[in-house]
Amino acid sequence: MTRQIKVDIFSDPVCPWCLVGLHRFDQAVAKLPKDVVVDIVHHPFLLDVYAPIEGEDVFEMLTRKYGRDPSEMWNNLERAANDSGLDLDMRKQRWRYPSQRAQVLIAAARDKGTQHALAQDIGHACYVEAQNISDLDVLGEIAARHGFEKEAAKGFAAREELQSAIERAAQSASAQGIKGVPFFVFANKYALSGAQPEDVLNQVMETVLAESLH
Repeated sequence: MTRQIKVDIFSDPVCPWCLVGLHRFDQAVAKLPKDVVVDIVHHPFLLDVYAPIEGEDVFEMLTRKYGRDPSEMWNNLERAANDSGLDLDMRKQRWRYPSQRAQVLIAAARDKGTQHALAQDIGHACYVEAQNISDLDVLGEIAARHGFEKEAAKGFAAREELQSAIERAAQSASAQGIKGVPFFVFANKYALSGAQPEDVLNQVMETVLAESLH
């Protein structure tokens, strides 16, 4: 008899901490007993709804936002990623792109059963491969690995009404109190914010499984 845990994940593929957080989450899921099925539902969050389609220099953007050189912040992030087995070089991706198009495809992938893998792949493309994840050709190539037909995926991602729906959903998440990502909700009951360590994620899932027996 299988047991199930529902996990809602709010994230943005242009968020490097989301890449780390999802990597750690996958590692935690891999440690669960074999009879446990994790039903993962991804929800959109937008770090910058107004990011220009042509992209902007990440170094300049972060320096302007925080008033200081982002090198120390990047070093800390790289150490956290590397400690979790993720090889991340924050200086490789020089540009920040809007993620509405990518989020359209992530939402659509729910019906295909490939949503989590696609979300991971897009985040990996953004930061590990330093690709432009607002580029329709890039998105078409990625989506084709996850159950989409390439040209259909490109057309889907380009639809402005679907991008607007993503923006409304992200705004709704913010209105519900989600201010940072990644953000995890387990069994509609337990919430965790940030790229939590594996053991913390496992503790929450173990609690959910224990409660399901009562």
